Amino acid sequence: MLLGCIADDLTGATDLALMLTRSGMRTVQVMEVPKPGALLDGFDAVVVALKTRTCLASEAVDLSLKTADALLALGARQIFFKYCSTFDSTDAGNIGPVADALMQRLGVDFTIACPAFPNNKRTIYLGHLFVGDVLLADSPMKDHPLTPMRDSNLVNVLQRQSKHKVGLVPFATVAKGPEAIGDAFISARARGERYAVVDALTDMNLYDIGTALADMKLITGGSGIAIGLPSNFVRRGAMQATPAPQTMIAPKGRAVVIAGSCSEATRGQVAAAIAAGMPAFKIDPLGLIGGGISVAAIVAEVVKTPDQRPVLVYSSADPAGVRAAQAELGRDRAGQFVEQALAEIAEALVGAGFTRLIVAGGETSGAVVQKLRLSTLEIGPEIDPGVPWTRAVGRDLVLALKSGNFGGRDFFLKAWSKLA
Repeated sequence: MLLGCIADDLTGATDLALMLTRSGMRTVQVMEVPKPGALLDGFDAVVVALKTRTCLASEAVDLSLKTADALLALGARQIFFKYCSTFDSTDAGNIGPVADALMQRLGVDFTIACPAFPNNKRTIYLGHLFVGDVLLADSPMKDHPLTPMRDSNLVNVLQRQSKHKVGLVPFATVAKGPEAIGDAFISARARGERYAVVDALTDMNLYDIGTALADMKLITGGSGIAIGLPSNFVRRGAMQATPAPQTMIAPKGRAVVIAGSCSEATRGQVAAAIAAGMPAFKIDPLGLIGGGISVAAIVAEVVKTPDQRPVLVYSSADPAGVRAAQAELGRDRAGQFVEQALAEIAEALVGAGFTRLIVAGGETSGAVVQKLRLSTLEIGPEIDPGVPWTRAVGRDLVLALKSGNFGGRDFFLKAWSKLA
């Protein structure tokens, strides 16, 4: 293993694994901290999918350190802490506390923070994160039910989370290429800065930043920054690039979309699928908890759908609907209740012969994978930036695990064309 990756949620792990696969690394995704002697030979990169984005910071730190120790014991030369391209977090963490702890454990005194992902319209300029044409604080992320992002200045956001000094490598420096970026890192360390938020507007910026990171033992960022890392190992003769898959052979069986994300992107994908005639079943959390509808009844209706078209099961709601459910059930309970209901539906449908699943939403994907007891994913072809098909190793099951904010409006309609 060359690169050991710690991802703070499941879909983020899949996004990163795709990026590394596209860039030539033989990559595998696992769902728990690797055990000593884990059979991971033959892979250049191992991505560990944790569920630490919104848990207590102390829990996130503990699990991330255990994962780092396991990856280092298996031979990882570089550690990558991956978080969302919208820097999803609160003033209490969890990005800063985890990064601080990893720096201490690895014995390093400097790293970067770069969640930029230009292909998904996440860019950083003068330390400010943009989502498309608007600042993060003006984007739909300001209404995220768990991590509302209301400050676009990543230097300030990370400084509130970390006990160390945070600086900036501005775009004017990044545009000059890898040597200038590397010099900026040296200058930042001389100023006593332990982190540098790094601007990036294009993929070329990310490649140049990646080149400058060749000797950095710890990297933190979104999946976008990963595109520049594999070539470092190729240049040093540590690996040969492997072509990324273009299609994936899927087992025979029915198809279902399970959408738990309430993001604007996923709500648009739900609307497009319904408009195109996809059979759809909406989950009302208040109806579920009040007994007006049951998981078993929903599963029965889905199974009875007469043709072989994909079926949509969704709980996605607009911000007003989310607030209503949270007011009735409590913020954490509302989310967990819906996630578990969707996971139970997924489990029952797999048992009924559904073998092709799209799951929308990081928390929902985590709940579904846990319910299905999946341990290892093989990375397949890219559907949209940041979202591949994956195959569950040892199971007749393929899954596309989608971050709520990712994918085009027609994602639920076109994804199936990548399967053979």
